[in-house]
Amino acid sequence: MSKAKTNNDIGDVSILSSGVKVEGKLYSDGNLRLDGTMNGDIIVNGNFTIGETAEIKGEIKAQNVTLTGKVEGSIVADQKVILETGSKLKGDLKARVLVVEEGAVFDGKSEMSGEDAGNDE
Repeated sequence: MSKAKTNNDIGDVSILSSGVKVEGKLYSDGNLRLDGTMNGDIIVNGNFTIGETAEIKGEIKAQNVTLTGKVEGSIVADQKVILETGSKLKGDLKARVLVVEEGAVFDGKSEMSGEDAGNDE
């Protein structure tokens, strides 16, 4: 019996560098790191890392989100959100686990539950 591999199992990460500017919707079936500028919604079926030079305006949905840059909009994570030192989030978030490091700025409401956060059943 063989086990099917998903993009999350492989550990590949797509990277959008600091010079990249995206307008509209962005979808990734695997892990993603954004260091550029995004104006629109992002859906990641894996881990999403928002680098320290990143600026996002829009809604974010992912399995896990690690924020070091700036986000203006909502974050919905099925598992965990980490707001690292120096990060800025202006908007609401929903996740199972929330980690806020000293020096992170969070202006919004948070909702945590034992269920997958993205699952509105």
